Amino acid sequence: QVQLVESGGGLVQPGGSLRLSCTASGSIGSISAMEWYRQAPGKPRDVVASITIGGRTDYADSVKGRFTISRDNAKNAVYLQMNSLKPEDTAVYYCYVIRTLPSGTYDYWGQGTQVTVSS
Repeated sequence: QVQLVESGGGLVQPGGSLRLSCTASGSIGSISAMEWYRQAPGKPRDVVASITIGGRTDYADSVKGRFTISRDNAKNAVYLQMNSLKPEDTAVYYCYVIRTLPSGTYDYWGQGTQVTVSS
């Protein structure tokens, strides 16, 4: 099993910044990708950004140029730097980890952290 602990959410004014962190523990071998999702009230959970073990990144169009995903393999951590935040970025943000093993692919979710962008 993999346990994911997220932190860094909160209330910020439009145009502000936040940095989310997610640390993995437990059976953390063979992590192939780490991602951030978000879910606003009444909307589906959508991917925001992803990063592979090799460092390749991908972003949702709505956050390109404003958000940066990074990872520290030594700490088994993934981060999401969010700049120029907008009210529409308000959501619960979830860390998502994928492990690829000979027996198959396994995925894990964090508990979520609330991000609220409001004046």
